[in-house]
Amino acid sequence: MSVEFPCLSFRQPYAGLVLNGVKTVETRWRPLLSELECQSIAIHIAQRDWEGGDWATVLTTLGWSGAQIDALLESGERFGRGVVAGLVEVGVTWQCPAVLQEEDLQEWEKAALLFGLEEKHLTRLSNPQWLVEPLFCHGNKDIWTVQIPTHLLPSPYPTT
Repeated sequence: MSVEFPCLSFRQPYAGLVLNGVKTVETRWRPLLSELECQSIAIHIAQRDWEGGDWATVLTTLGWSGAQIDALLESGERFGRGVVAGLVEVGVTWQCPAVLQEEDLQEWEKAALLFGLEEKHLTRLSNPQWLVEPLFCHGNKDIWTVQIPTHLLPSPYPTT
């Protein structure tokens, strides 16, 4: 038996940061996740790394030590690459204004672990859960569907 989920691929370290509950806002140039509000999506870990280092700068400004960051990165790699690794709940999507108060921008940058959010579509993510074991599969662009065997779902997880 399996359950079908919408799935989105993330490059590392962002996949691990989402599944470890550190990254709670996803950013896109279009409202990709808006139609999935109040649903769970599967998180696929892409083969390639994210090229920027904003995430590390933001974590450092939040007071994370080098050792804490290293442990977080190691945790995010527990299942390797090219796998569906977990689930996350999709919240509300909104577009970041081109001009906004610095306090709001800083709050959103901390949650997204990324700078330069102006005019991007931001989506709240919550309740991240790792699967019991990884599900190996190729990633895709945008959103696709994946069948996750029920024995891999975190417990307890509703299957209806």
